[in-house]
Amino acid sequence: MGFSQQRSVQRLGPNMVIRPNKNALDRTDVDAPDRADHRRRIVVVGATGMLGHRVADVARVHGWDVVEAPRAAFDLTDLVGTTTWLEKTSPAVVVNCAAWTDVDGAEADEAAAMAVNGEGAGNLAKGTAAIGARIVHVSTDYVFRGDASEPYREDAPVDPQGAYGRTKLAGERLVAEHNPDHLICRTSWLFGEGGGNFVDTMLKLSADRDELSVVADQQGCPTWTGHLAPALVAVAASDARGVAHLCGSGRTTWHGLAQETFALAGTGTTVHPVTTDEFPRPAPRPAWSVMASTRADVPALPAWQDGLHGHLAEANRLAPA
Repeated sequence: MGFSQQRSVQRLGPNMVIRPNKNALDRTDVDAPDRADHRRRIVVVGATGMLGHRVADVARVHGWDVVEAPRAAFDLTDLVGTTTWLEKTSPAVVVNCAAWTDVDGAEADEAAAMAVNGEGAGNLAKGTAAIGARIVHVSTDYVFRGDASEPYREDAPVDPQGAYGRTKLAGERLVAEHNPDHLICRTSWLFGEGGGNFVDTMLKLSADRDELSVVADQQGCPTWTGHLAPALVAVAASDARGVAHLCGSGRTTWHGLAQETFALAGTGTTVHPVTTDEFPRPAPRPAWSVMASTRADVPALPAWQDGLHGHLAEANRLAPA
């Protein structure tokens, strides 16, 4: 993704990687199973992040005994330490929202990204398997080649084109290999309260810019954490296994997302389309990140436009009716 400020012609491109909306939480199907206390416990790894924070909040509202595991809780790259911590905590389910999400940084230091996204995910899978716990692992659209013309199904061939995608695919494979009770949930173009994201960056820039240029030849599915988090908690309590796609329904471009953001916020900002070639980055960006959700046993997320409206309403950024 990418954009530029029209006045200064400075090229910018944030890396797209909470308190619950009451409507998003009004879901009886995400309630915790009625088990003994430790079997109603859910660990959220990466709980200080934009998504993890919201997952913890949603799970707590729906009766789970939530243990938030920030980065300081244990070292994902240490199998013994990870397993020991999980044994002491004794969760029924672990939701892994932790990741190296710096796409360009991964290109510069793939080994460091692999330690977290690949080996770290594998260690969580081994640790959860050792205690008989389920793992729900969050992954990405970057595992695909990105040159398709139809939405990627869950069983579509994977072929990541950059370091970030390779590390996330490695994590998927290690999770699947080491814990049979797993669900890998791919998502894309995340935005939400409590973290840096494209939508909020656009709003900040529009405060003192009348015009912006935004990439218009990358297609994807914007996803609001207020929709994704309840879905993750729902599948945590389910028996769904394998790979699922959880992203906002419909598709758009970064240019289209910016236009809709400004229209809903009433900023009056003009958005000019540019190509990916006009906005070079160290890591390749997929031209096509559109994913299809074909499984009947996982929630279908609402339209990305509904998520954008919910996010802006939550942030008090909607234009007056």
